[in-house]
Amino acid sequence: MFRTSAAAPAGASPVGTGGPAAAVHGTQTVRRRWARVTLRLVQVLLALFYAFASALPKLIAHPTAAESFDRLGWGSAGMYTIGALELAGAVALLVPVLQSVAATALSALMVGAFVVQLTAFDGRNAATPLILVVPLLLIARARRRRTVELLGLLRLGKGQQGRPAA
Repeated sequence: MFRTSAAAPAGASPVGTGGPAAAVHGTQTVRRRWARVTLRLVQVLLALFYAFASALPKLIAHPTAAESFDRLGWGSAGMYTIGALELAGAVALLVPVLQSVAATALSALMVGAFVVQLTAFDGRNAATPLILVVPLLLIARARRRRTVELLGLLRLGKGQQGRPAA
């Protein structure tokens, strides 16, 4: 089970342990797994936040949401539109091929929310959209390969349209 031949290189470790290189590789694997799990947990928490704490009050026309949108002059149409965008973003955060696009779109929505908080509401709650942008941008960057995958799927679908049947 162990290498015992004189031909074994200096510093060789027993078969199966892998030596220091395997330990470093194993540590990197554990870190990558931890990072993936943490990122996924953040995505789920953000999706829950956007679906229930942010979109739901708008979609059910909660009095505080309706009052805020009336104050902006956007009315119920604006409220339902923003609520629907937030809900769509929450769902898309959980769909692997849409995660990066959803995080980018929700980031843009949060920049708009920040500007609205500063201009229309005297900066009250302006920190909330900024705080949410940070994990959203991390998700967008970490899942950017999924965007490439999505573009490939879109190109594939586009390439099949309009071609005559063989």
